[in-house]
Parts: sequence; C-alpha cells; structure tokens
Amino acid sequence: MAEHPSFTLAGLLAVGGTAGFIRTGSRPSLIAGLGLGASYAYAGYLIKGNKDYGTELALGNSILLLGSAVPRVIKTKARAPVPLGLLAAGALATFYYQMKVREFRFGV
Repeated sequence: MAEHPSFTLAGLLAVGGTAGFIRTGSRPSLIAGLGLGASYAYAGYLIKGNKDYGTELALGNSILLLGSAVPRVIKTKARAPVPLGLLAAGALATFYYQMKVREFRFGV
C-alpha cells in the first residue's frame, strides 16, 4: 500500500511539469516535474517490490518537493493555488513517508 502515494505523485508531477512547460514555456518546470516524477515512480517500484531504500527515496523526494514549494508560497504570498497545492502535497507526503521509514526501521 505504501507505493500508491509514490505512483500518484509521480503522475501528478509529470503532468504538472508538462502543463507548466506548455502554458508558460518554463523548462525548469518540465525538468523538475519529469525528474521528480521519475524518481517517485522508481521509489514506488522499489516499495512495491519490497526492495531496499524505497521509502527513504520517497521521503527524500517529498522533502525536496516541500522545500521547493516554500519559496513559491512566500513569493506569491500564499495566494496562488499551485504553490499551495505543492506545499500541501509535499508536507503530507513528507509526514507519511517519515512515518513509514520509522515504522520499517524501528518497528514503531
């Protein structure tokens, strides 16, 4: 079950990055969306196969997503929906995957 958020975020980030590129011509959006989406997809693959470091990779991706959203939210003064959505997704994914990492590592 822990792979579902990774696969969902992989799809959403890839589509969002592509949409940002089509709408505004932003290459960083395309590169970040596809790159982070691919990394989430790989993390989901590792988690689904019960392989090592899948949840750790998903947690790292989530922290990266959260960290990239904070400056955007500050810049837009929390008025734009896309940065707020990225912030919420990053925060929820970070919380979820840190719980999973702790659960797998320490049995808590």
